[in-house]
Amino acid sequence: MENRHRVLVAATLVATSPVFGHHSPIIFDADAIVVVQGPVSRFDWTNPHAYIFVETTDDTGRTVEWQFETDATSILLRNGWTPESLTPGDIVSVRANPDRLRDRAHALMISLEKEDGSVLTPTSGDPGAPVVTPPAADLSGIWEQRFENFLEFYERAANVATTEKGAAARAQYDLRSENPVAACIAYPSPMIVAAPQYLNELAVHDDRVTIHSEFYDVERTVYLDGRRHPVDGERTNQGHSIGWWDGDALVVDTTLFADHRSPLPGTGVPSGAEKHVVERYALSEDGTRILIDFTLEDPEYLAEPFTGTLEWRYLPHLELAAFDCDIEQATRFMFEPSGR
Repeated sequence: MENRHRVLVAATLVATSPVFGHHSPIIFDADAIVVVQGPVSRFDWTNPHAYIFVETTDDTGRTVEWQFETDATSILLRNGWTPESLTPGDIVSVRANPDRLRDRAHALMISLEKEDGSVLTPTSGDPGAPVVTPPAADLSGIWEQRFENFLEFYERAANVATTEKGAAARAQYDLRSENPVAACIAYPSPMIVAAPQYLNELAVHDDRVTIHSEFYDVERTVYLDGRRHPVDGERTNQGHSIGWWDGDALVVDTTLFADHRSPLPGTGVPSGAEKHVVERYALSEDGTRILIDFTLEDPEYLAEPFTGTLEWRYLPHLELAAFDCDIEQATRFMFEPSGR
């Protein structure tokens, strides 16, 4: 890193594994890489994304401050980061996927190298996997959705079959100005179940099951006391959930979802008053995974049900971290490029 103020752009097809964010990878160009070298000017340890700011100079000699998006602090902590991993003045070299709007000095970080040769990445290995995972006795415990399992969900969601109304809404969607999670509004089910690398705590009681997602601090209550969905009940972000046992499997039936502009990430296909989700949670034979089958119906916007299977792995040695979404950071990708 002898040249400490430099930007290189490689507009080539390069295999990368960027983190999943509330608007990536759509905002960012995964087929291009920028390499930025310079001093860290700021490190914001916030959610839904931590941000690293690095100063460099452009071809005209103007100082430009690049904004690098990483992952949520809970995921970074489990991958060896701390709030003290970077301090202003540290000289770094950052590889990242640039914003598709090339006039913005904004990118999704792939890796960061410090002067001592150490490398930080959003996901640097698999720290959540213990050598031996004790089996869960039931569905209770701490569970994580794997990133690899999420990719199939994400790809299928991008191609979801829509009604004419759903297609029109998708065509008109502006991700940068209309994305609800950029306003710290959480994804509803099934996306909240599919959020990769975030922890989920499931607690089974006689009359209810609670599902606490680390992603946006979502808390869901599934009533097991025989009640039905209320008629003309309040519509909320996560809806109203009732459940029952099918043998050892938990079936969760949810309605009364509030309107959401893009409940499947990046699609721009809304959900409305007729949305209905059924989830089935079943423990694997070895007790190390929960297999989750889901069906999403929304006849107003979807031409056919959206179905799939997800897997949570058991991680009893971990604890959920607070999310505390920062509205300023959530909308960071909408900011104008900085420079002076």
